[in-house]
Amino acid sequence: MLQRIQTIYLLIAAGISGGLVFALELWYAEDGTKVFAGHIPYVFAAFMTSALLSLVSIFRYKNRKSQFMLGRLNIILNFFLLGFFVYRSLNLSGETAVSEKGIGMLLPIVSIVFLALANKAIKKDEDLVKSVDRLR
Repeated sequence: MLQRIQTIYLLIAAGISGGLVFALELWYAEDGTKVFAGHIPYVFAAFMTSALLSLVSIFRYKNRKSQFMLGRLNIILNFFLLGFFVYRSLNLSGETAVSEKGIGMLLPIVSIVFLALANKAIKKDEDLVKSVDRLR
């Protein structure tokens, strides 16, 4: 059923991973230019994969176990992105030139929160279906 709360959470996570990466900068380069996710191919691919996994997970509503597994896989992918940003952030702070971190580095954290909420709702639905099946 597409009218469940996890659909909203997954749409928000897809919007964060697929849309906000174009609007929010990740960091500023040494010369002051803004660095977006589109400038780094593997980061851009990871964000788009995360958005695609969220969208695929929405339409897997008939198979809740698969939907839950895709959500977990998406969370792991966002943790890898977050790890890359933390690594990059620690390397940026040691530069001789002053550099600024952008708000875009926090996008995986927000996405992880919404994916965890979606997985919690999926698990709740699965438990409800199992309890109804026991009564039959």
